[in-house]
Amino acid sequence: MGTDARTRRSFLSAVSAGSLAVAASPLLGACGGSGSDGDGKTTLEWWDNATTEPQKSLYPQLIQAFQAARPDVTIKITNLENEAYKAKMTAVTASGKLPDIFMTWGGGVLKQQVDAGLVEDLTSRAADLSATLTPISQQAYRFDGKTWAIPNDIGMVGFWYNKRLFAKAGIKAPPATWSELLDGVRKLKSAGITPIALAGKEKWPGHYYWAYLALRIGGTAALKQAETSKDFSAPAFVGAGQRLKELVDLAPFQPGFQGAGYATPGGQAATMGAGQAAMELMGQWAPNVQRDTGKDLGEDLGFFPFPMVEGGQGSPGDIFGGGSGHALRKGAPAAAYDFLKFLLQPDNERKLITSGAFMPVVKGAESAITDPNRRLVAETVARASGFQLYLDQAFPPAVGQEVNDGVADLVAGRKTPEQVAAEVTRTAKSQ
Repeated sequence: MGTDARTRRSFLSAVSAGSLAVAASPLLGACGGSGSDGDGKTTLEWWDNATTEPQKSLYPQLIQAFQAARPDVTIKITNLENEAYKAKMTAVTASGKLPDIFMTWGGGVLKQQVDAGLVEDLTSRAADLSATLTPISQQAYRFDGKTWAIPNDIGMVGFWYNKRLFAKAGIKAPPATWSELLDGVRKLKSAGITPIALAGKEKWPGHYYWAYLALRIGGTAALKQAETSKDFSAPAFVGAGQRLKELVDLAPFQPGFQGAGYATPGGQAATMGAGQAAMELMGQWAPNVQRDTGKDLGEDLGFFPFPMVEGGQGSPGDIFGGGSGHALRKGAPAAAYDFLKFLLQPDNERKLITSGAFMPVVKGAESAITDPNRRLVAETVARASGFQLYLDQAFPPAVGQEVNDGVADLVAGRKTPEQVAAEVTRTAKSQ
């Protein structure tokens, strides 16, 4: 497939021994081997991370509807939890065998798959469809003027908070600055309330703090400069670690957070949904996962953007986040692209949005949002002045993993802010 050996080696270097053990499962045999069965029928393999509701039930319904209209096509979906999905995709990319349809967050991970010659170029086929989609929803999937994936969700990370617990602690309004956030944490602790729920075991939720702080301190220019120079030693990144340490020193997280997962029983989302913590920093899917793993906070749930850092160069309109899209393996059957188009048909886009798990990517589809928190997210995204994709997806896999690992070590007190920045830089320059 014209795969570049250096690209494959970089993927392999990002996979731990445990991940390689996972990759040896029978699922590997399912990749790259679909297509015509010789009787005019096509079987497609679709990999996604839809392990929680409503996606877990909604996707099979959409598959059934598509297959009813296209009896010549069978779609087999495999859902893996976030970290298992990342590890599996890293391994199968190194093998050169991707599933026909696969969920992607875009950015540097998708770029390496593209550079390895493993992804179908959708530029020509998707031209008409792309014109109907919001520009920001497509940003993470375009490289060198070409389209490599079709989005089905876009949003941002922000603080989801419990209004009742804020009121109990005497916090009259969501914090607008970092100092106000730290003050709010102190008030919550004084009131006997756990300020923040965090899935320390999974690491990726922790990197949101470091990334957002870097964005607030240095603005989008600092992130773009780091992407170009592969140097994360700038004041924005060291300063992000220093501000995060200020938060960590207040011991704001729930007991046992280091061993807590995200969408697991007793994990971050469940702790938040059960009213056992006042805040969580999470993406647009948070309310649904809270509901799926814990309880529904209902009208007690609120949302506010990540606070500004005093003296920082970032704009209040700069957001950090992303969504999800779907790409096709190189040479995937035509029916695979037909299914991607089917997902964004008006009725199906409405189903995705009204399920509460997805934010609109089709222009004008935001009218289907009725929940005030989700509408606030959509409006904030729509007027964003700058956008930064999740760092563990924006950069090559090894860099993203080092960001996650380094921030986890910082939170655990095993590394200093300077050490985290230096290790990420060293990894970035080695790619």
